Amino acid sequence: MKFNIEYKDTGSNARAGTISTAHGNIQTPIFMPVGTQGTVKGVHQHELENTIKAQIILGNTYHLYLRPGTEILKKAGGLHKFMCWDKPILTDSGGYQVYSLKGMRKITEEGVKFQSHIDGSRHFFSPESVMDVQRIIGADIVMAFDECTPYPCEYKYARNSMHMTHRWLVRCINRMNTTDPEYDFDQTFSPIVQGSTFPDLRKESAEFIAAQDQDLNAIGGLSVGEPHEDMYAMTELVCGILPADKPRYLMGVGLPENILESIALGIDMFDCVLPSRNARHGILYTKNGLINIKNAKWQDDFSPIDADSDAPTSRIHTKAYLRHLFKVEELLAGQIATIQNLSFFLWLVSESRRKITEGSFNSWKSQMVKAVSQRL
Repeated sequence: MKFNIEYKDTGSNARAGTISTAHGNIQTPIFMPVGTQGTVKGVHQHELENTIKAQIILGNTYHLYLRPGTEILKKAGGLHKFMCWDKPILTDSGGYQVYSLKGMRKITEEGVKFQSHIDGSRHFFSPESVMDVQRIIGADIVMAFDECTPYPCEYKYARNSMHMTHRWLVRCINRMNTTDPEYDFDQTFSPIVQGSTFPDLRKESAEFIAAQDQDLNAIGGLSVGEPHEDMYAMTELVCGILPADKPRYLMGVGLPENILESIALGIDMFDCVLPSRNARHGILYTKNGLINIKNAKWQDDFSPIDADSDAPTSRIHTKAYLRHLFKVEELLAGQIATIQNLSFFLWLVSESRRKITEGSFNSWKSQMVKAVSQRL
């Protein structure tokens, strides 16, 4: 993987660059739609590529390991071929999913014993086995196995967890260095900064991760319930330590306003389930603010869902029609809403890139934060 920074904003730390992978280039800043189980829910790959204009999507090691399983994925030739997606893929290591299985898992130095949320069967993840699974999945970018601490979190727990994550990281790197890719392309490995919301731990973790000299670095353990001010403070601190010539990935973030503020701090990559998950509940993201399409106020509104959207369905269909689809529980409702939301998120990062190249990102960002965070 290669990363080339092409523009820097004059009023912030925002930058625009290009990440080169075996499955194509990614223009940053970028948002990655979440395709947890080998699909972005409710969206066909054709729409994902041509309407939403996704450049990279995210899959999840935990879910793909359980279903369809590594044997099927290996027979298929990897996730790209299995799901007919020839653009880049990033796989989360499953650390966050293990974190969410509280009561169904046990964390030790060796790894994590856990029960499947599907059938209760017992499994074990170690740093080594998770790297092996990600080799078989065949993502272009694979993530380190880490522990995501909860919020709030006691200092002692956060410190011990961070040090264990660092020890796991060394094991992950060793496994990647002593194994070969399953398929005919290289994979890029990314470590993850942890440390909860404690500045000294974040500083220590960022320094440790930077010293590993990997081609991409991620920031984890944020957007787990902490105030936005703490998220921004930790992100700014870490961005000041991680190498400026490597892409920075803020995991699990988030809201449009979070993305804009984090781009200004120097973040290049984002992912979040919110645009697709909220779409299925009738929450729409637009350039003018949030819409709850289930509200009665839209029942006789025959204006387009979003006249400015890049998605044809949002320009053609009306708010009244989409509300009707949700009320009668038609599957098309979630599909139209998901395409709208993901199209908006991809527009948001694309427009951010354009403003960075023009040198006007910071002033535009201030206006957009107000617009996208208001409810219509």
